[in-house]
Amino acid sequence: MGISQLSLSELTKQIKAQLDDAFPGMLWIKAEISELNSNRTGHCYLELVEIDEATKEVVARCRATIWSYSFRMLKPYFETTTGQAFSEGLKVLVQAKVEYHPVYGLSLNIRDIDPSYTMGDMARKRREIILQLEADGVLDMNKELPLPLVPQRVAIISSPTAAGLQDFQNQLLNNEYDIRFYTKLFPAIMQGKDAATSIMQALEQVFHYEDFFDVVVIIRGGGAQVDLASFDHYELAYHITQLPIPVLTGIGHDKDETAVDLVAHTKLKTPTAVAEFLISGAATFEQLLDERKEQFVEEVEKRLQTEKEYLQRVLQNFKQDVRELVREESKYFELTSLKLERAVPAFLSSKKQALKQHRYQIEKLGTSQLSEQKHQLDRKLDNLHFFMQRQFRIKRNLLNQSQQELKIRLHNSLKVQHNKLRHFEGQMRLVDPEKVLKRGYSLTYQNGQLIKSVGQLKPDDELVTQLADGKVRSKLIKK
Repeated sequence: MGISQLSLSELTKQIKAQLDDAFPGMLWIKAEISELNSNRTGHCYLELVEIDEATKEVVARCRATIWSYSFRMLKPYFETTTGQAFSEGLKVLVQAKVEYHPVYGLSLNIRDIDPSYTMGDMARKRREIILQLEADGVLDMNKELPLPLVPQRVAIISSPTAAGLQDFQNQLLNNEYDIRFYTKLFPAIMQGKDAATSIMQALEQVFHYEDFFDVVVIIRGGGAQVDLASFDHYELAYHITQLPIPVLTGIGHDKDETAVDLVAHTKLKTPTAVAEFLISGAATFEQLLDERKEQFVEEVEKRLQTEKEYLQRVLQNFKQDVRELVREESKYFELTSLKLERAVPAFLSSKKQALKQHRYQIEKLGTSQLSEQKHQLDRKLDNLHFFMQRQFRIKRNLLNQSQQELKIRLHNSLKVQHNKLRHFEGQMRLVDPEKVLKRGYSLTYQNGQLIKSVGQLKPDDELVTQLADGKVRSKLIKK
């Protein structure tokens, strides 16, 4: 019996008929977007893949299409619901019709998308990042750093064109307490696929000035919610945990916390909220100084009042003693004069004179002591007032310097040095070739030369691909 012969078109028609019979209706399909392109007509062309979680190998691949009339509705619906841009690398659950074209082959015509599936995958990835940071023992490292009492030297990581940057700087400059802040901008890209790398580079620059800045703020404003995916990034979060300076975030959202928010020292909603936080902290410290000043003045006034009352009591007792002495002398003089009036008039006269002198001396002594006590009290008041003013100025001028150096350098020097070591260790771990390969990357060589561009290759070239657990040899069929 001979083998039946079919033309290619007849074969493709039979394949199409079989697929139409096997999949007559719509199907819900789980996949990952590996490629995505939209043209000027509004149509969206995708490549969907399924990747084995254990081996990270592609086990299935299929083209897909979203026609313009569907794409105009599905894309904004998906992005508004998930807060994530509809882009490559997302895991999606799509409703599609299986189609087969004799020329273009198998494809899926996507009619609907379930955003909840993608949101669940995004939440899973965020949990994995947090669990990995916990396993590394670095999740709370930045939170454990002490925040300065008056953080006035601020390193800003933001886009120079970010809508919230100008608001942040204006609010610090024009605060109602007239508190002065020093700020320096370290520019970075705040959205898109290059955002995480750009922010990490800015953090590296800030690290070189660790002894100067009090805090680092990462801010963005006015951007779309879909741009926040860049802040759910393991390497970026790890960089923040290793920075020996407290990090404040205000990246303009009030829904789920990103991985960057979770590892930062303090998370705030917006750049304006970050500025208010810094101003409020400084104002609170100023208020504390004013309260201490009032307490000091009040204590001094109480002490002065106590001393004044004591002197008044001493003076009153002294006057009373003088009056008692005068009365006793008068009585004695009267009794004696009656007895001796006739016998010793001369003696009476001398005693009378002596009494006058004695009374004069007593009054003079009382007046002199009272004047001396008053003079000493005035001198004490003047000295105390001068001492209070001088001490207040000295304490005010030295507070920021001595308190920061004694408190921060003494109590945190060892911890900061430890953080440095952890930072360098983290840097080495991030660039370890073995770990890079284990995260799913590979290196391809041709004749021992690393391939960096498709232009280096031609058909029939023999290739060697280096993976984490071995090498694979292959032959290039087509570019």
